[in-house]
Formats: sequence, C-alpha cells, structure tokens
Amino acid sequence: MPMNEHIAEQLHATDRQFAVSLARGMAILRAFTADQPILGNREICDRTGLAKATVSRLTYTLTLLGYLSHVKGLQKYRLGPSVLSLGYPFLASLTIRLVIRPIMEQLAQDTGCTINLGMLDRTRVVFVETCRLDESNIYRPDIGSTRPLLTTSVGRALLLSSEPKEREFLLNRIRLEDPLEYKRALPLWQAEVKEFPRRGFCHSKGDWRKEIHGIAAPIRRSAPEERIALNCTLTDTEAGSDLLVKTVAPRLLKAVRQIEHAAGLI
Repeated sequence: MPMNEHIAEQLHATDRQFAVSLARGMAILRAFTADQPILGNREICDRTGLAKATVSRLTYTLTLLGYLSHVKGLQKYRLGPSVLSLGYPFLASLTIRLVIRPIMEQLAQDTGCTINLGMLDRTRVVFVETCRLDESNIYRPDIGSTRPLLTTSVGRALLLSSEPKEREFLLNRIRLEDPLEYKRALPLWQAEVKEFPRRGFCHSKGDWRKEIHGIAAPIRRSAPEERIALNCTLTDTEAGSDLLVKTVAPRLLKAVRQIEHAAGLI
C-alpha cells in the first residue's frame, strides 16, 4: 500500500524545496495498484491519508492532464495513458537491460526459476526486467511490479548495496510507514546482514509470501544511484528453498559476474 502522505511530509518537513502539492499528486498516482486499478476519491483518501477536498482537486487536475481516466458509469478513476509515457523514457535509458536480458534468459532456462532485475523505488523494489518461467507463481512478476524491501531477497540485496546513510534513512522510513511489518521483518534483515558477507547472496525462505522462495545478489554499477539486483524465485515448499541455495545460487553469482564483466564494471 502506498505510504501515508502525512509521513512523507513529516520526513521532508524542514526541506523548503520540497513541493507538497506535487508530492500529493504523485501519492494519488501511486495509490493505484494491479490489485486495485480502479479507485474513487474516498478510497484514494483512505490509501493516502489526504483530505477529501485535496483529493477531489488533484484527481480533477490529473484527469485533465491525462494521468487519470474516468471509469464510465462509476464515480471512479483508473490510471491514464500519460502515466505509461512517463515510464518509457526511463526504461529506454537503462541500456544495461540489453546486456542483462540474454544472461537472464539463460539463467532461467538453466534453473527453471523466474528471474527478475530489481531497482530501488523508495521503500520498495520495482522490477525493470523479468524472465518468467515458473508459471505456478500466482503473483506474476512483470516490468513495473513492486515488492517490499525487508521481506524479499531482492529488496535486502538492494539495501545491502546502499550507502550506510541511505540504508539508515530507508529503514527508518519503513519503520514509520508500517511499524508492525518493520518489527516482524527486522530479525530477517539482521540475520541477512550477518550471512551475506559469507555467502554473497540474500535468501528469502517464504518471508514475503510463504510459497515464494528467492535468492538475490546485487550488481555493481558505475552510477551509485542506479543500484540493481538480480533474483531467482521458485514457488515451492522448503525443498525449493534448498534447491535455490545448493544449485541455483552458484549460477546466480556467476550470472552477476557475467553482467558486471559485460557492462565493463570488472
């Protein structure tokens, strides 16, 4: 669920350059998800924490600009095509995807796993490339889909690749957004911090969804702000988790080295 807007404003309360109205508009766009693609003003208020008058004004404006569309017969909205036009230039600029795609496809064929390339998106991971072979995965990862940071292997890999100050900021932000989830996930994160230096990858044993097991490793980049991580997931019982560690992990780490070499990073 998108972050309550009051929390975002609190985090930037002392920043005079922070444009509150723009942030509120973006919060409304983020309120729409694959599970809930159609929302009314009341639902947007609940998901963002914004006042009804503010939501009404901003949904009107976003509709005029093409970022929202009215749903016929309902006093509700869905995302408009202008949102997609914003995302394409970003994806097109990620030229490393051209390098990574063949390596991801080979890794998927060799392991039978679903392979995803993830980047940091505030307190979540957003997938910018995916090779989906595990058809039993009902969550169907795709380009643009998101996952939490602390309870996924790819999220923890991205956190571990962050600078200490940024990592502290992100952990604090997660704690403010969802204190109960933070408390539940904190031991998982602390265990990962201890294990990662030894094995070189992160491991989720159904931490996000009990049937989804995953491993992930960060990929070095020449631009620190473009942190990325590669993950492999299986939908299975604990046996799938063992397979990931014993068989898939060496191939994942080899693929990461291939990507870094192909991109001229090593």
